[in-house]
Amino acid sequence: MPEKNLKVILLKHTPDPESVVAMAAKLCYSPIDIETLKEKIEAKDQSRFVEKLMKMGHMSPIEHASFTFAIEGISRACSHQLVRHRLASYSQQSQRYVSEKGEGEIFEYIIPPSIAQDKEATIAFEKLMVEAQKTYNFLVNRLNEMGIEGELANQDARFVLPNSAETKIIVTMNARELLHFFNQRCCNRAQWEIRQMAEEMLKLVKGLAPTIFKNAGPACLKRPCPEGEYTCGKFEDVRKRYGIS
Repeated sequence: MPEKNLKVILLKHTPDPESVVAMAAKLCYSPIDIETLKEKIEAKDQSRFVEKLMKMGHMSPIEHASFTFAIEGISRACSHQLVRHRLASYSQQSQRYVSEKGEGEIFEYIIPPSIAQDKEATIAFEKLMVEAQKTYNFLVNRLNEMGIEGELANQDARFVLPNSAETKIIVTMNARELLHFFNQRCCNRAQWEIRQMAEEMLKLVKGLAPTIFKNAGPACLKRPCPEGEYTCGKFEDVRKRYGIS
């Protein structure tokens, strides 16, 4: 069964992100030169100052801290949701330049847990994946016979590939956008797959910038649930899970 497990790797990030944020904020109000300001920032723990910034809602300085993630083991259905977050940079594995053709093999795919827990549903799901692979292979071969090869064949054959097809993507977001992303996607009402991914991303950045991401997570951690009548109603459990009383 060619399933793929979620993997999130933090590739790169702004070195000492909270010091960079502090310098950006203090520069706005400081008459001293940048080198002197840099020395003063580096000589002192900036966590209390950054915490003050967060409480004030002075968010533009945290845009200077950025984080780059490599993500694999998510479906195309998940990546379509991810790229709706426009204040980010994305590089995704192409189904045009990377062929899914395989003799005796099948493309990697994601099975939703609700389907995986039922034997008959899983059998039906996997049967469709096999048929999709067969059809894809047939179309690529047929197009090749017509003199259409490489990415020109892949780009049309891929139309039969399902949303469950696994994809890989590199994502860069600044800290401010990450906070918004976590607000939206760590929520219980978010789709399960992108929620799992967001939670893994949060774990990785929280250790690097603990003050910035101290209260990061779904919106209900800091205020009443914004979902109104559509709330999951479990905000107390959510707060406990994130260690917030």
